[in-house]
Amino acid sequence: MRNWLNKNLVNGLLFSSFIYAGIFFTAEAQNGPTPYPAKDSDWPGKGVIRKFGWMDDNRKWFWTQREKDQGSVVFVGDSLTGGWKDLAKAFPGLKVANRGIGGDVSRGVLFRFQEDVLDLNPKAIVITVGTNDLTAMEKTDDYASNLSDILSMIEKKNPALPVVLCTTPPSANPKAPVKLSERQSLNAKILKYAEGRKNVAICDLYAVMANEDGTPKPEFFGEDKLHLAVPGYEKWTEMIKPVFEKLGIK
Repeated sequence: MRNWLNKNLVNGLLFSSFIYAGIFFTAEAQNGPTPYPAKDSDWPGKGVIRKFGWMDDNRKWFWTQREKDQGSVVFVGDSLTGGWKDLAKAFPGLKVANRGIGGDVSRGVLFRFQEDVLDLNPKAIVITVGTNDLTAMEKTDDYASNLSDILSMIEKKNPALPVVLCTTPPSANPKAPVKLSERQSLNAKILKYAEGRKNVAICDLYAVMANEDGTPKPEFFGEDKLHLAVPGYEKWTEMIKPVFEKLGIK
């Protein structure tokens, strides 16, 4: 009898150890962001894929900020967002997190949206992406599909979560040309996605920062006529604050 008890006690301890080890391993298994897929076919979404070395560095940094940035208003997108260095100062009293990555496209944002944005349990989300889709001559229908997938992820997380969609501002950089008709098509799709959604509002950067012929108003842009200058970010702040008020973001 004693041998039987000892044998079962040992087996029980081993089983408990395996369970504990499994729990520990699961909790500790992921100590950084999910790597970008090696194969194009493994990416979610449609269209162009942009992958640069600094994107890994950005995402590793974001990972270290996950706890601190819980419950923030999360700004996500490309270099227009990533370049907003004084984002926190622009919105005093509001907890914000910057998840912009230079060179990113809608498909890249879709891939990292869960870990970089939704896992922060955001108070609200500001999405500004599309310029790099356009410079890559991407089909605007593919962009629209990716944006739709992003909005579906948000709805699954919380149907009432406030979302601000920003139109792509104008640009005139000869190294990154964009057809005016394509930009207008893409922005029209962004505007369309806000229709019928009470939790989604528009910040129309293009309408304010573009001349009548679609060229960028120089006072808002840097010398490259692609990225925003300080006055551009100041105007963006001025434009988005009433949108926040409309959505109850405070």
